Amino acid sequence: MDQVLSKDTLPALRDRLWWSLLWLLLGSCALGLLSLLYAVGPYGLPVFLSYLRHPWIVFLNLAPVVVLTLFLFCLYGRPWPAFLTASVIVLGFSFGDYYMLKLRDDPLMFQDLGSLKEGLAVSAREHYDLWPDRRQIVGVLCVLAGVLFLRFLARGRLRWRFRRRLALALVPMALLVGLFQLCQNETLYSVKTVNNDAVNQWGATQVYLSRGFVYPFLHSVTANRMEKPSGYRDADALAALREYEDADIPADRKVSVVTLQLEAFSDLSRYGVEGVDWDAAYGTYHEILAESYHGQLLDNVFAGGTINTERAFLTGFAQLKNFRSATNSYARYFAGQGYTVYGSHPSYQWFYNRKNINAFLGLPTYYFYDNRYGDLAGTATAPDEILFPDIFALYQDAAADGSPVFSFNVSYQGHGPYSDQEVYRGLRFTDGRYSQESANILDNYLGSVRDTAENLRALLDSFDTRPEPVVVVVYGDHKPWLGNNGSVYAELGIPLDTSDASGLFGKYSTDYLLWGNAALALLGEDAFSGEGETISPNFLMNLVFDRLGWQGNAWAQFTDSVRQQMPVLTTIGRFAWQGQYLPESDLPQEAKDLLNRYRQVQYYYENRAKPD
Repeated sequence: MDQVLSKDTLPALRDRLWWSLLWLLLGSCALGLLSLLYAVGPYGLPVFLSYLRHPWIVFLNLAPVVVLTLFLFCLYGRPWPAFLTASVIVLGFSFGDYYMLKLRDDPLMFQDLGSLKEGLAVSAREHYDLWPDRRQIVGVLCVLAGVLFLRFLARGRLRWRFRRRLALALVPMALLVGLFQLCQNETLYSVKTVNNDAVNQWGATQVYLSRGFVYPFLHSVTANRMEKPSGYRDADALAALREYEDADIPADRKVSVVTLQLEAFSDLSRYGVEGVDWDAAYGTYHEILAESYHGQLLDNVFAGGTINTERAFLTGFAQLKNFRSATNSYARYFAGQGYTVYGSHPSYQWFYNRKNINAFLGLPTYYFYDNRYGDLAGTATAPDEILFPDIFALYQDAAADGSPVFSFNVSYQGHGPYSDQEVYRGLRFTDGRYSQESANILDNYLGSVRDTAENLRALLDSFDTRPEPVVVVVYGDHKPWLGNNGSVYAELGIPLDTSDASGLFGKYSTDYLLWGNAALALLGEDAFSGEGETISPNFLMNLVFDRLGWQGNAWAQFTDSVRQQMPVLTTIGRFAWQGQYLPESDLPQEAKDLLNRYRQVQYYYENRAKPD
């Protein structure tokens, strides 16, 4: 034993290549674990421990770091500079993600690299505290200790000439390419690496970080990337947009616009189903419709996907990207016209990452449970009886200086699922002919509908007292969840088979209404009554502009020209053309050309054009 551990053993061992490679591999694994430690951001140790219970998550976060380190070792020929360079890369990105989570509750994605300069400017303007905390300092000290260990105690080196080392580097390079492809696999991402152990599955940020950092960051390289339309060229799209000139809202027609997206609100009475007291549920709502300009929306989502409808309305985009930087929107247009712009949603700001994305869409002032409704409601979310009066209160404050207002509000009441065990509102709308479970679900939903309509009536009455003209835009985001696999729809006989128009509307249609107050009527505006056309959510703002006689900017004018020919443009494979709802393959060539033209201009305006 004394001979094995003689004073000459360590010097001889530290110069061995296998010894150095062993410690380099261990160091790179430790570096990967450090990255996982920062990936949790402010969410704590339970999230980190949850990673260790999912072998795929551990592998897909550590393997790229290990292979990157081996690649650098082949280039340098020495372990310590390879480890140092890998640490700078991995911890550099990990720290960027850590700061974003800590300061904005928003993870770092690949798309953010394109707006790095903008992000640094915001950090300086907002005076964010970027001083490293204890966790970061410990990580840097661990890396320095690893570098010193490899420098003095693992000095084995690859003594080949650079060309041979470069050829050898092709092996880890090929492994890196293979790992990158593995990280893009959607089945792996959406099935095998789902980790809800210590996060909220409805929080976009928490869902992202539940898979670590390195893995979801690599996945984000291609995830949610918008493909360029066929034959796309920036010059062609810009030329199509320049056929229209931006127009201001005339000073004497600057009407305030208050919008309200209702969660899962849909008029089910239109299907004529027997055994339900539809008048009791929708009576007040039908009274409101009678004094409004109203029609149907054909949405892209069913029983969920709220953000699709709200962001399509707010932007005019039929296909939505993963918003990671400032993007054009109607909110920005209103702000440029001197409007006071803000909005509210009575749930948490992390829900669908609204806090950050609403700011990207031109709504930096937004009220959530976190900064307003927690105090007002004291519950997890504010019901309509609290939200709707507050929409009016916020409006009064915003309009106090005489400026017109654009208010973008999204409700939460009505969110499913609805209990099939009890009727918690105490109201019965069904007559006993349906199963108890279905009746309970429907009664709970309709009780919410009735309450929403009554609170909406009170809100509109409040706006009727205002001396300035106001338009209130109300619409539903999607059909409600009514039992697993649409069981209540099936029992009611409401079709969901989208192969024909009845099933398409049964599954995807909601309502919109445009209501004007008395002051608007005094201005001679009579465009806010009667039945309107069926449109998709991305054209709803066009309809508002049309009824008010506004032209809008070039984007609004271009999309309105498309609306007049193809008023429904969805991502579910249906398009309105001359009164029919057709799949793209069945559209005549004229319609296909129009659709491609729209897609090209949208791609440019959404991804290339500088925000207004």
